[in-house]
Amino acid sequence: MISPDWFVFLSVLQSLNKETLCRIPQSINTWTIHGLWPLQAQHCCSCWPMFHSDVQELEAELSEHWPSLVTTKSSFHFWRDEWRKHGVCAACVEGMNSPPRYFQICLKLRAQFDIHKLLEDAGITPSCEQPYKVTTHTHNLQFVKICSTDDREVWFQVKIPLSHNLTLGCDHHGDAEDDLATGSNRAWSSSPGHPCPPQVPFYYFPIDHQQPKQPCG
Repeated sequence: MISPDWFVFLSVLQSLNKETLCRIPQSINTWTIHGLWPLQAQHCCSCWPMFHSDVQELEAELSEHWPSLVTTKSSFHFWRDEWRKHGVCAACVEGMNSPPRYFQICLKLRAQFDIHKLLEDAGITPSCEQPYKVTTHTHNLQFVKICSTDDREVWFQVKIPLSHNLTLGCDHHGDAEDDLATGSNRAWSSSPGHPCPPQVPFYYFPIDHQQPKQPCG
């Protein structure tokens, strides 16, 4: 058993509980990438710049699978922020030592972990009325509470632990907390989700492009 070196986050309704003005592009109807975050990063080169030309060839694919969901930030500025916060800490890993390579890996992982297909195959579909439950305590499924929906737990994010070589790893949640305490995982606290206790009903809401923050009224 080894501790995870990375977490890849796949989100639906990523900005659901934030006060910022959010939007979901009409082309987005399924899970998107939230980020690929290295843990226990020792060397982060914050001076490594990123230019639009770095992701120009990937722009169409990134727009489909990793769009900006806030009206105040363009897609490129959102991707550049992800590179500045997380990519520069991943750049010491072979195969990710440039913005194009980092984003290519993220897209490859998104294709590898096709959450929508896995859920669909298991008969789990978005609904405003159908509750689901987890039988064991897990930190890999992240939830938020939506006050406008009678304080229901809403599933919005999957956290996938990966080992150093980007294969599935083991989620030792305490390690993540230690990283946060030491500052080596600078963006962990920016994720608003929390684990859902066992046997507590939760909801997997559909996407509503017109009311992205309140898809079920």
